[in-house]
Amino acid sequence: MKAMILAAGKGTRVQPITHVIPKPMIPILQKPVMEFLLELLKEHGFKEVMVNVSHLAEEIENYFRDGQRFGVEIAYSFEGRIEEGELIGDALGSAGGLKKIQDFQQFFDDTFVVLCGDALIDLDLSEAVKRHRAKGALASLVTKRVPKDQVSSYGVVVTDENDCVQAFQEKPSTDAALSDTINTGIYLFEPEIFEHIPSDQPFDIGSDLFPKLVEMGLPFFALPMDFEWVDIGKVPDYWRAIRSVLQGEVRQVGIPGKEVRPGIYTGLNVAANWDKINVQGPIYVGGMTRIEDGATIIGPSMIGPSCCICEGATVDNSIIFDYSRIGAGVQLVEKLVFGRYCVGKNGDHFDLQEAALDWLITDARRQDLVEPSPQQKAMAELLGTDLTSAPS
Repeated sequence: MKAMILAAGKGTRVQPITHVIPKPMIPILQKPVMEFLLELLKEHGFKEVMVNVSHLAEEIENYFRDGQRFGVEIAYSFEGRIEEGELIGDALGSAGGLKKIQDFQQFFDDTFVVLCGDALIDLDLSEAVKRHRAKGALASLVTKRVPKDQVSSYGVVVTDENDCVQAFQEKPSTDAALSDTINTGIYLFEPEIFEHIPSDQPFDIGSDLFPKLVEMGLPFFALPMDFEWVDIGKVPDYWRAIRSVLQGEVRQVGIPGKEVRPGIYTGLNVAANWDKINVQGPIYVGGMTRIEDGATIIGPSMIGPSCCICEGATVDNSIIFDYSRIGAGVQLVEKLVFGRYCVGKNGDHFDLQEAALDWLITDARRQDLVEPSPQQKAMAELLGTDLTSAPS
């Protein structure tokens, strides 16, 4: 069976992470989210997988290659061009990406599934295919019910009593929502769907193809299913995903490493004297990370590999990516540290270098750290104690 993973988007809502990591490669405790999708596809017999790529395409291709070590076959469809020796991404939209592959060579020759590359799911894909075929559908989308107060964050699907799709509402207000059933970005199609997708132009599944199917009255159904769906489409979503995994709420994701104390999980060769560290789980600490005596780590928190958490620093409900050095006395509460950026849980962020704070939070591999000037210390104090409380 054949499948498609949509991986060409720029991931603007997860910036600044996606400045250097494409969204499907964002790690859930050191494992890219797309790897979980491949495991799910393999489990349900989908062994031939197309992936459309554009933004930072080489990051995805270099990691997954031909898919052999994941038990599947993968090929890539690049959307973009080279200008003056530079690779320029130019995504065609989700449906346009599918059409490009089919125009190249008729790959999709039977019922196929399309997954967005930015969610953790444990859906029974085999059951979804069974229901799709039983309805005689040309297209189906898997839906999920959410609490009514959350509908404004999603695309709402309106159906009749036979689950035939009647209309869509994109992020309606709670009062205006006609349903509490949302689009999860999981689709099933028959090959005839390509008759309704134009060639060589951007075309989106949700905003272009689906309204067209409704307007034409074609057999287009919702498949309401009960399954776990953890979206990482925005920074707050990613934040919740990491917290949920650390708290054991995501069935398909176990905490890696070994549990050295209750609620404290570590990778290989972590340098930490837990008797001299103020720690409250659940936390995960990646391999070859050093946590100095007197530091405070409060979970749920994730600290990536090869980091250094200095004496007196606090990491509280925070996510620290690999090779980060959190200086002595720095207080991080509900923050995400990624390279030169410090990000709040709602997505607000600033550049540590531009703010002259890269002496407090920086790359752990730097060898050129010097004593900060009085002006730099004053700048840190002006920015507020919610980020730093630097020792004088």
